[in-house]
Amino acid sequence: MKYFKLIAFCLTLILCSTQFGFSQYSSRFSNNKYIENGDTLNYRQLFPDADNLRKYPLVIFLHGSGERGSDNEAQLKWGVMNFASDQNMMLHPAFVIAPQCPEKKQWSNFSRATMTLEPTASKPMELLMGLIHQSIKNLPIDTNRIYITGLSMGGFGTYDAIERNPNLFAAAVPVCGAGDTARVKTIAHIPIWIYHGAEDPSVNPKYSLDMLEALTKAGAHPGFTQYPANGHFSWLGAYSDALMLEWLFKQHK
Repeated sequence: MKYFKLIAFCLTLILCSTQFGFSQYSSRFSNNKYIENGDTLNYRQLFPDADNLRKYPLVIFLHGSGERGSDNEAQLKWGVMNFASDQNMMLHPAFVIAPQCPEKKQWSNFSRATMTLEPTASKPMELLMGLIHQSIKNLPIDTNRIYITGLSMGGFGTYDAIERNPNLFAAAVPVCGAGDTARVKTIAHIPIWIYHGAEDPSVNPKYSLDMLEALTKAGAHPGFTQYPANGHFSWLGAYSDALMLEWLFKQHK
């Protein structure tokens, strides 16, 4: 019993030290608001060490339901800090936008009974699209290298975004999310890498398996990683996967 307690204690220390290490990068994200017709979307933004003579990729990061709110800070808790590490900023300089979904709102607008996309996007998604287009207009962004990823509620949002805007994104990484399998033909051309935990109690892994099957039948070649002993926190492995990050930044429209 003492042995297992020691292991648990060591794992806790490792997780805490990792979180502390990433927390130092939060200052690299500017604090911003996007306002459209009186509606506001808070967001944090990471800038590359920019050379005005070149253009850079844009990464959109969508947080999960637990990070909703108005503090414009909670969305930095999981995953997105991996893009702000010294190593990643050196190897893959990019603009990264991490918006914060307001309390009780959703990134996606699916009929949860049938997992079909509703005709109109949610208000946070509408604002996000406006923010993306404003960023394209004002920043040196390579429009052939716009990527989107998200976890849990953000995984749903990732599918929502690419299914509503199939010509905007160069690649997508949905983590423990779900999409509309009836619309996969519209996104079969987009490189996608799906992540999920096989023991996820919050978002049924079947959603990812269904999207994998539907995309494959539509002629796509999605990546798929299912962690056999993981629950809902599959994003810990996904955003620490150096192979995925290398793959992501190689994608072009």
